[in-house]
Amino acid sequence: MGLISDGTTIFDAGALDSGIAKGAMTFIKKLTASSSATLSFVNGGSSVVLDSTYKEYIFTYNNIHPVTNSVVLQFNLSIDSGSNYNVTKTSSSFNAYHPEDNSGQGLAYTTYLDLAQGTGFQDISSSVGYGNDQGVSGTLHLFNPSSTTFVKHYISKSSTAQVQPAAYEVDIGGYANTTSAVNAVQFKFNSGNIDAGDICLYGIA
Repeated sequence: MGLISDGTTIFDAGALDSGIAKGAMTFIKKLTASSSATLSFVNGGSSVVLDSTYKEYIFTYNNIHPVTNSVVLQFNLSIDSGSNYNVTKTSSSFNAYHPEDNSGQGLAYTTYLDLAQGTGFQDISSSVGYGNDQGVSGTLHLFNPSSTTFVKHYISKSSTAQVQPAAYEVDIGGYANTTSAVNAVQFKFNSGNIDAGDICLYGIA
């Protein structure tokens, strides 16, 4: 028995119809930190693709570890190939947390991570410790950055081994309020260098 939507066969005998676009996740670039102030992905530089080739881009940040204690991972966008990272952004956020000592837990809207037409860096984690058992991992989705018609939406999801110590899940959604093409993305901590970890960029067909 097949699955048909609006006259189009989606599944036939349990298999996805060969005429349906399946999409693909294509690896583009990996940057590895080594006491790095920033990690930057600039379209056209060092084999980075961040243009109309893909409608969606995903950054995965893996075991990002700070040099400085109690810092926050951030990103910003550029419309001038990295000369300035100051694109206007509006966002909302929430987090869930649970300390190691089981002293409490919660799910809350976090206004301190919000931006309201701000040009500064967008926080995408809670406070990260510099102990070897602390750090942050997660993903950032950037949608249609090359559009010169629409704003650029983004979604981030981070898992943080926090300084307290505690586990924090931070989810942020927002948009870059520009109709210029975004062609560079930069990551950093709000203070101090990135000691270790890597960030990978993928394009979604």
